[in-house]
Amino acid sequence: MRWLKTRQHHKDMSVPYLIVGLGNPGREYHNTRHNIGFRCVDTLARAHDLSFAQKKRSKAKLAEGVVVGKRALVAKPQTFMNLSGGSVQGLMAFFKVPPERLIVIFDDLDMPSGTLRIRSKGGSGGHKGMTDIIRRIGTQDFARIRFGIGRPPGKMDPAAYVLRPFNDDEGDLIEQTVERAVAAVETWLTDGIDIAMSRYNGSPDDSPPPILNNTGSPK
Repeated sequence: MRWLKTRQHHKDMSVPYLIVGLGNPGREYHNTRHNIGFRCVDTLARAHDLSFAQKKRSKAKLAEGVVVGKRALVAKPQTFMNLSGGSVQGLMAFFKVPPERLIVIFDDLDMPSGTLRIRSKGGSGGHKGMTDIIRRIGTQDFARIRFGIGRPPGKMDPAAYVLRPFNDDEGDLIEQTVERAVAAVETWLTDGIDIAMSRYNGSPDDSPPPILNNTGSPK
């Protein structure tokens, strides 16, 4: 059976996984709710010592390397949110990434702040960036992580709300949820989407504590 394991390892290292965080390029959008996808993949890249470089052809900032033993491409499309599909399509075509090796992280204002909803496939839920990705790659059968950013207060225009930063009193919750989103991506890579869903869907209070190894550190 060793040859089967060797064959699978070769596939994991030759066919990359594509991890996409959605957001808008530019300093003025850096800490906004709409850019939480960028924040998650920035955290993932730092955790695995990966650095982003601008890829003009694919219109993305891209970090390439190994994440939990898998060849990974971590991408931040630079096309502005509503046109994210062109960048994702270009990366998938160039690196020959099949839809089952794609995961997208994006904001959802219909979910409470700090909530994750992980799915193996589905529609866009009205998110224009996801709508464009589905249209451009021709399928909705790919994994995604919705990151709850909460509803706008009162009668505030949702388009204005998503371009505002998180409130100070949300800081700890959002940081915890970013870490959970990163852990969910790592679990998707090692154990599959079903395990990631069972461990990380919901709020931080719904997630199990991290599994510790013999040294007391998270596995």
